[in-house]
Amino acid sequence: MAEELLQGNNEKLTSHLTKPLLAVAFLASFGSSMLYGYNLAVVNSPAQYIKDFYNETLLESHGLTPDGHLLTVLYSLTVSIFAIGGMTGALLVGRLVTKYGRKGTLVRSTALVFMGGALMGFSRWCRIPEMVIIGRFITGVHSGISLSVVPMYLGEIAPKNLRGFLGLVPSIHICLGVFIAQVLGLSEILGKEEHWPLLLSLVAVPTMVQLILLPWFPESPRYLLIERGDVHATIAALKWFRTKGNIQAEVEEMQEEQRSLSSMQTLSVCSLLMDTSVRWQVLTVAVVNIGMQLSGIDAIWFYTNDIFRNAGIPDPYIQYTTVGTGAIEVISGMLGCFTIERLGRRPLMIGGFFFMGLCCAGITVSVLFQPQLSYMRYISVGCVIGIIAGFCIGPAGVPFLITAELFKQSHRPAAYTVAGCLNWMSNFTIGFVFPFLEIATGPFCYLIFCAVCLGVAVYTFFIIPETKNKTFLEISQMFATKNEICEEELYPNSWLIHLSAPAERPCNPQLRQNGYTMSNACFDITDERRGVDHANGGNIIVSL
Repeated sequence: MAEELLQGNNEKLTSHLTKPLLAVAFLASFGSSMLYGYNLAVVNSPAQYIKDFYNETLLESHGLTPDGHLLTVLYSLTVSIFAIGGMTGALLVGRLVTKYGRKGTLVRSTALVFMGGALMGFSRWCRIPEMVIIGRFITGVHSGISLSVVPMYLGEIAPKNLRGFLGLVPSIHICLGVFIAQVLGLSEILGKEEHWPLLLSLVAVPTMVQLILLPWFPESPRYLLIERGDVHATIAALKWFRTKGNIQAEVEEMQEEQRSLSSMQTLSVCSLLMDTSVRWQVLTVAVVNIGMQLSGIDAIWFYTNDIFRNAGIPDPYIQYTTVGTGAIEVISGMLGCFTIERLGRRPLMIGGFFFMGLCCAGITVSVLFQPQLSYMRYISVGCVIGIIAGFCIGPAGVPFLITAELFKQSHRPAAYTVAGCLNWMSNFTIGFVFPFLEIATGPFCYLIFCAVCLGVAVYTFFIIPETKNKTFLEISQMFATKNEICEEELYPNSWLIHLSAPAERPCNPQLRQNGYTMSNACFDITDERRGVDHANGGNIIVSL
């Protein structure tokens, strides 16, 4: 029956962008990734109002008048508790996507947004400051889940030549969320004392749109076939996403991966960390995810107004300068999205981190010389904008994308759990520590961010291969040499044919699988789509 569904269409595999692919990419990102960006920046504008609220309620409830240090700690907790929630959500990703699927997890997690939004929205009315902190935590749990699941979902539904483009759609929405929070936080809109609870609770609006529409879209075809074994649902989902063309080659590539994993269950986090066959992939995911947070971007997002104030920008103009940086974020994110399939992942990562490192050093220099040279304040603002632009072009989205690309289906959920935990742990560290770090070291704190950015750029240049237009199995093989594993281990349920010379129908080749040898056989390998997964250096991998 499954074969009949594939027959009757001998067109070449369609790999262009279709309306269903574009629609699901924007919808999944709109109700998830955009909320992450929104929540990063939304506490920046009403910071003083939130501190005043904490001051008033502590005085009313406990007769306590907090000093400036205590208010700074409470506000830092409000900012950084979002990251604690995110780390909690990241720990749940592996179990959730295995049990409910990628789309199913996104749909179910929307309940968290409504809970968190309600707590923050009614906190001022109830005079309970804890509701703000708990609400931020709950929305952080949702972002921790969706920040991993959305790129996983999009990476699995995309054809390999569009995986980069679709993988960066969430990063555009993150930048868009930051921009929307900055615009709504203007004093002419919702940046007033009486409106800050509404500003925090607006996260429920895009989530409602996602909850209504996303259930109508198919589940990830790779999840349906490799983890559920449902061939009919896989073919139906692929036809829905591709709309036309021959999907047989894509189904066969998934079946090859399924055969290579037939004796392997989805790995736990502990098993992933102990698996020497993916140690360089795990190290790469750790470096890029820690690096993207310790690059200083979260300090910029969380404390933009304070940074501009210290740079000498007059208070009435700070909010408009902040909105301007948000617009640059969106433009930079779109630039990265539309160039990634042409330039590749490595150039965006190397260029983005290197440029961020230079701008971090520039902030230190400009702030030091600002008392003597008044124009240095503009250099400082320019460096802040440069950090944001460099981040949004590549480092904002590529780490999530390559986490999907570096691992096969059995390892992917655990890899996203590790990546998410490291990402959010670093996010929390920066959000909580930065105000005190800035007080202790002044402008020299940006030299720490500079070192991190340059270090990740160097690591990417020497270690991370280009994954553009590669299948997941091909990417795994690119790391085989670094991990010191042989091809038989990489393809445990396939046969490795060793050819002494090119041949279309080799007879009497040597076949080896897990130490066993077969000879005196003929194999038709003229059709690249059937049975043949990889040919390189006289070796061909087939599944019989």
